[in-house]
Amino acid sequence: MSAQPSVPAAAPALVPRRVIVFGASGTVGTHVLDQGLAQGHEITAFTRSRTAISARHPHLEIVEGDVFDAPALVPVLSGHDAVIVTLGAGGKGGVRGRATAAIATAMSEAGVRRLIVQTSLGVGDSRPALTPFWKYAMFGLLLRGAYADHHEQEQITRESGLDWTITRPGAFVDGNRTGQYRRGFPSVRGRKVATVAPADVADFRLEQLADERWLHQSPNQGYVTGVPRPTSRPLTAHGAHSD
Repeated sequence: MSAQPSVPAAAPALVPRRVIVFGASGTVGTHVLDQGLAQGHEITAFTRSRTAISARHPHLEIVEGDVFDAPALVPVLSGHDAVIVTLGAGGKGGVRGRATAAIATAMSEAGVRRLIVQTSLGVGDSRPALTPFWKYAMFGLLLRGAYADHHEQEQITRESGLDWTITRPGAFVDGNRTGQYRRGFPSVRGRKVATVAPADVADFRLEQLADERWLHQSPNQGYVTGVPRPTSRPLTAHGAHSD
């Protein structure tokens, strides 16, 4: 659930992992690549077209393929320690849930256990964190397809039988990586919807590689104002996103 300790203290020791990223060319995915490579991880970027990824690095492998083709994903996933899913389709639906189902099926076949999935603040039991504008205008009308897609994606993830974590970032804003965001704040309405920069969204995703305290949970993430802070000890270590 989301109402857990939320302020970073000392991060767990970094151990390089072999990670595959789905949605590597997107808004968050590009930051996952840059930060993950800088941290020493070996990363496979799975994409529809390798031309969409400009990053080059000795520890980066770019693989083209169809994310909906579970049997074809099995050999690609084999040998990886973890999977990060940051797929998107703008305001449309029909991509995130379907792709996550194929990825989870292939992971089970390939023997890969750790699954880290990005959905959105406001999905599932975090809906009370939305303001009326986001609840009814954005997710109720403009981003209705994406919102339903994220719901399906979360259900598939929870039922996968894998070692999953779902991260729920707030609405995207411009900004650099700070690490100064709240993790797992309560799903109660504040003065405005929480926001977060994609670079910090990526930071929290990569944090999960070394920190299992959010295992089988779905923490909210963002720079929060007007939301009560949890009283328990701090942890260490959006919107419908296009990627």
